[in-house]
Amino acid sequence: MANKRNLKKGINYVASDLFLECIVLKQIKKADSTRADEIMADILYLQNEFLARAGHPEPGCVKKYYRKLQEDFTTEVGNIIRRMQAM
Repeated sequence: MANKRNLKKGINYVASDLFLECIVLKQIKKADSTRADEIMADILYLQNEFLARAGHPEPGCVKKYYRKLQEDFTTEVGNIIRRMQAM
């Protein structure tokens, strides 16, 4: 991690790409509208949660905190992608 700003930009970039993909799936595949809306709400929640976590690290070992944050973010993004593929 170079700095917090780049981390936050990365989180925003990934979240916006996921949101756009979900909209495209909803329109092109005629996927279940309520399910797609739930996934989009989860993407927005994920973005807000991780931006807040990135801005306020826990005191102590900061490197370990950000490493854990990135691992958690990757895991959550993977879960959302699996849900989108199942639509």
